[in-house]
Amino acid sequence: MTGLAAPALAQAARPLRFVPHADLANFDPIWGTQYVVRNAGMLVWDTLYGVDSAMRPQRQMVEAEEVSADGLTWTFRLRPGLRFHDGEPVLAKDAVASLARWSARDGMGLMIRALQQELVAVDDRTFRWVLKQPYPKMLLALGKNNAPCAFVMPERIARTDPFQQITEYVGSGPMRFLRDEWLPGARAVFQRFDGYVSRDEPASWLAGGKRVAVERVEWVIIPDAATAAGALQSGEVDWLETPLADLIPVMRRNRNIAVDIADPLGNVGAFRMNHLHPPFNDVRARRAVLMAMSQEDYMRAIVGSDDSLWKPMAGFFAPGTPHYSEAGGEILKRRPDLDAAKRLLEQSGYAGQPVTCMVSQDLAPHKAMGDVTADLLKRLGMSLDFVATDWGTVVGRRAQRTPPGQGGWNMFHTWHSGADCASPVGYSAIRGNGEKAWFGWPESPATEAGIAEWYAAATPAAEQAAIDRINAAAVEDVVFAPLGQFMAYQAWRSNVSGITKGPAPLFWDVKKG
Repeated sequence: MTGLAAPALAQAARPLRFVPHADLANFDPIWGTQYVVRNAGMLVWDTLYGVDSAMRPQRQMVEAEEVSADGLTWTFRLRPGLRFHDGEPVLAKDAVASLARWSARDGMGLMIRALQQELVAVDDRTFRWVLKQPYPKMLLALGKNNAPCAFVMPERIARTDPFQQITEYVGSGPMRFLRDEWLPGARAVFQRFDGYVSRDEPASWLAGGKRVAVERVEWVIIPDAATAAGALQSGEVDWLETPLADLIPVMRRNRNIAVDIADPLGNVGAFRMNHLHPPFNDVRARRAVLMAMSQEDYMRAIVGSDDSLWKPMAGFFAPGTPHYSEAGGEILKRRPDLDAAKRLLEQSGYAGQPVTCMVSQDLAPHKAMGDVTADLLKRLGMSLDFVATDWGTVVGRRAQRTPPGQGGWNMFHTWHSGADCASPVGYSAIRGNGEKAWFGWPESPATEAGIAEWYAAATPAAEQAAIDRINAAAVEDVVFAPLGQFMAYQAWRSNVSGITKGPAPLFWDVKKG
């Protein structure tokens, strides 16, 4: 009997090896908006609420909440028995400090912060948030999947300046981060936290019982998509977050590999233009880009010839969601007009200065979008400074507000999860609030007015009317350039079960046989 037990133990101890879409180069889930950081953060830190697959906020760390009749006072009570990975209990003061740090960086958090009268711990399990005006979408703010999520940390860590990165990674989530094994550019390792207090309900996106069935999860960084696919086929890794679309047919022919769409709401391709510096500080230059570009060119560069994997977008909200709108989107629906775009670009005063376009080569969709943009700008007659680099460098440089010639930039490419683009909730990319906006810092008062209307809307009809105003204003001012909605695959070994569709790789209930 002893001889039979050892293989079973070895089987149970085998790690689940996962290849994320990007390197985990930093690990502060409040400091930035990178999906890879958010995804890792969901393993380590828990949230007070979590949105389910219907994008409804459900209680997570919270046992009960109460809101006063005037909507100004929110009182929250934590579930009993919650503990951090260092063994310390989760207390109301930890939640208060965490929310204070989060609200200094997040779009919805900043809204609440502007209305805040006080945020205080009442006792060890109870805290109170008192506002000067009602904020009906409070629970959505605390449970949204958009980065940065309202993760709860120990008070000592949460007191870190929100504009400085944390250096200690202790949460109360279902897995512990093994910092001693972290090698940026190579791997990140997580171990199941046996002290995690799971909810009883089935898991659904960020809500419900987050039961981790494997002892250890290793994130293996493989920047080259072909190499990653080969590692999956040989069994060196178990799960690819974003396999290259061109390699999907080969994987499907392998009976040891399963393939499926990762997120039913897909992704919204985008490139951001810097509104602070020429030429894109002039709206005519930004509109010239929209007039000349073809969403089909971008989408086919990403997904290939399968038309079922992409949809055009005449706006900014994800197709297939209730808030999809084409209001004001005629410029995105008509055929590209290069001659008219050149005339408009000339009217903007563009004088041939180099346009610094950052393109990460280690993310296949980014590289594909960048190649299309390079051709587009050349056809427009623009001088191109093509910066071929890695995603980590783009993330660092995009925060620079200096002119392009002094370390700044004019354009970069990215994508947004379709779930992030379903409504204004946490949709940081749509904001037009100038210096407080996302990278590119667009200033669009009309877009901001529409967003305010949406938050104040009392009926679905009023919400949709506000959405139409947001969409039309964001197109008019070219907050950013939407490139279309595309679906992305995920792939895994057939001995792995429990993988589901969602806005992020969800490790709850995933098993490795």
